[in-house]
Amino acid sequence: MLIWCSVLLFLGIAAFLDSIFTFGEIFRKINSVLFMLVSLGLLVRTSTKMRIGKREGYEKRIQQLEEQIAELTRGGTKEQKAETKV
Repeated sequence: MLIWCSVLLFLGIAAFLDSIFTFGEIFRKINSVLFMLVSLGLLVRTSTKMRIGKREGYEKRIQQLEEQIAELTRGGTKEQKAETKV
């Protein structure tokens, strides 16, 4: 992610210098295409990381619920055994 942001910073600096020194029309086209591609890459990477984070949260919650179910079933069998002894 740091590399992507560094590339965007470099492209921004290059675009600023182009506006001051006017490097040429081809540079503007290439720079704008690179800006779009890097921005698309950042968008895809961010959305992928968000989905992975959400999935990890679901997995943790499932594990917690499975542990709670295991505790309840163990506790329920102990109570049933106590009732049968009484």
